[in-house]
Amino acid sequence: MNNQNQTPEFLAYGTETGNSLFQYVQSLSPETVTQLSKPASNEVFQVMERNIVGLLGGLPSEHFDITVTTTRENLGRLLASAMMSGYFLRNAEQRMAFEKSFAIADSNPAE
Repeated sequence: MNNQNQTPEFLAYGTETGNSLFQYVQSLSPETVTQLSKPASNEVFQVMERNIVGLLGGLPSEHFDITVTTTRENLGRLLASAMMSGYFLRNAEQRMAFEKSFAIADSNPAE
């Protein structure tokens, strides 16, 4: 178990290897991290919500008394899976926006 002065094992990995991305993320302000963590659109939020419900199981909690138990390792894997899905969806959303922009530009040629 980690005390408050120790970095969790999965976070300490980046500092040991000189991971510049990890160091960059650590340098970000809490406000920036909050902004980057929010879905850019309601569509992405809804897809992520469906994905997480699918990972955990879809029984409606209003009709069932649901308790989920897991190990720390499995919870970490679930979190990593959800994060990767979020990154994928954000990239797909950006690509869709670029393609729409290019389609509009192609339909309005410069005069």
